[in-house]
Amino acid sequence: MSNLMRGVLVVDLGAQYAQLIARRVRQAGSWCEIAPPRTALETARRMDLAGIILSGGPASVYADDAPEVPPELLGLGVPVLGICYGMQWMMRELGGDVVAADKREFGRAAIDVARSEHLFAGIEGSSTVWMSHGDQVASLPDGFSTYASTDTCALAAVGDPTRGFFGIQYHPEVTHTERGFDMLTNFVRGVCELPGDWQSGDIAEREIEKTRELVGEDGDVVLGLSGGVDSSVAAVIINKAIGDRLHCIFVDNGLLRKGERQVVEDVFAEHFKMDLTVVDAADRFLAKLAGVTDPEKKRKVIGNEFVEVFREEAKRFKDAKFLGQGTLYPDVIESVNVHGGNTAVIKSHHNVGGLPEDLEMELVEPLRELFKDEVRRIGRHLGLDSVVIDRQPFPGPGLGVRILGEVTPERCRILREADAITTDEIEAAGEQKGLWQYFAVLLPIKSVGVMGDARTYEDACAIRVVESEDGMTADWGHLSHKTLQRISNRIINEVRGINRVVLDISSKPPATIEWE
Repeated sequence: MSNLMRGVLVVDLGAQYAQLIARRVRQAGSWCEIAPPRTALETARRMDLAGIILSGGPASVYADDAPEVPPELLGLGVPVLGICYGMQWMMRELGGDVVAADKREFGRAAIDVARSEHLFAGIEGSSTVWMSHGDQVASLPDGFSTYASTDTCALAAVGDPTRGFFGIQYHPEVTHTERGFDMLTNFVRGVCELPGDWQSGDIAEREIEKTRELVGEDGDVVLGLSGGVDSSVAAVIINKAIGDRLHCIFVDNGLLRKGERQVVEDVFAEHFKMDLTVVDAADRFLAKLAGVTDPEKKRKVIGNEFVEVFREEAKRFKDAKFLGQGTLYPDVIESVNVHGGNTAVIKSHHNVGGLPEDLEMELVEPLRELFKDEVRRIGRHLGLDSVVIDRQPFPGPGLGVRILGEVTPERCRILREADAITTDEIEAAGEQKGLWQYFAVLLPIKSVGVMGDARTYEDACAIRVVESEDGMTADWGHLSHKTLQRISNRIINEVRGINRVVLDISSKPPATIEWE
C-alpha cells in the first residue's frame, strides 16, 4: 500500500487552531496534512494534492513580519480556500486590496448568503459565523464575486469558481460557526471533488505500512506501554507491522491510578500475548521528584527518567534501535511549535518535550498526526476491547501532574484513593457518558476543618470533570448534586489527609484539562 494519499494541504499561517481545520477535513472523510509556509510548496508537490486551505493568523498582510506564503501554491492547478488571513493574502496576491477595517469584528456575526452554491451549497439566508479580524478585503481580484457579507464586512465570503479559489473572512473550523463544517465539507467534497471515503481502516493501514518501512526487516522496537488508549493502539499498530520484534515495557513509576498495573498485565500479557516486561521503578521516580514543585520541571524529570528506564531495558534487545510512543497530535501542538508557525508552547508533554538530545533510539510514533477520537476509532477497527478503548485519557506523567507541589509517596497515596473514589462514584451513577475525563487533583494548600469535634488542618482536593471531543477544547461537565455529595462525603471520610473537596468549573481555554 502506498503512503501517498490524495488529500488536502493546510498551510499554517500562525493560527491557534490550524489543527482544527485538519480535523474537520478528516471528519469530512478526507486525508489532510499541515505544513508551515516555509515547507508548504515542498509538501504540496510531494502529496497527491487535491486542494489547499490557507489558515488564519495574527499578522497583517501588509506588515513587515507577515508570513511569506509561496505564491506558487496558487499555480498548482488545485482549488484553494483562504480563511481570514489566508483569504487576505490570496486576495492581495491576486491583485485585490486589503485595508484596516473601519470596525473590527471579534466574536459572533451574521452573514447573509448571496450565492447558495459551491462553498455554500445547501446554505441559504442568514447564518451565524465566528469572526476575528482587524483587516478586511476592500476590492476583489478579477474573476471573483461576492458570496456572503455582514453588516460591517461587505466581502465576508468571495469566490472564483472557475479556478476553484474561495476566501472567507470568518472561521469555519470552530463550532461557533453554525454551518462551518458544511462549508468545509462543500470545499473538500464539492470543490476539490474528493469522495469523502477515507476511513479509520485507511489510517490504520497507512500507519502500519509507514512503521514497517521505518523499522525495516531486522529492527526491534521497545515501546513504553501505559495501558491507556494511546500507547495501546500504538502497540497494536507496531505489532501488526513487525510482529514479535515489538517489546513492550510497562513502567510502574509510582504515579499510577489504583489498580493500573494489574489491568495492564491482564490485558496485554494474558489477552494479547505480547512480549511485556513490568519494571517496578516507583522508588526511583519518587526519589528524582523529591523537592521538585515546578510543573515543567516535573514533566521533564519524569520524561527523562522514562527514557533512561527504556534505554536500560532495551540493552536486553540487541536489535532494539527504535522507541515506540503513543504521542498524539494535541500533545505535539501544546509542547512544540510543530509546524513552525507563531503558535505558543502551552506545556511540555513527557513524550514530546522531555526527551534528551542524546537519545540513542529513533522514535516510532504512529499516532503523532492523529486526534484522540481518531485513535479510538482506529483501536476499534483493529479489534481492541472497549475496556481499553473507552478508558479515560491519563497523562504520561500520571499523578505527578495532578499533585500540585511536591510529589511524595504519602501524597501519591492520598490522591490515588481520592481519584479511585471519584471514578467509582461517577461510574456507579452512570454519569460518565459524554464525559472526556473525570479525576481528582491534590492541591498544595491546607485548610481548617472539624472532625469529631476536633480541629483538623489537612489537604484540599479538587474534582475535575470535562466534556470534549478531542482534548483541544473542553468545557466543564455537570454531575448530579447527589453524585457530588457522595464523592465529597466518601473522600473526606475515607481518605486520611483530606478535609475539603472543591469543584473545578473551568473550560479549556483559558484553563487546561490537567492542572499542570
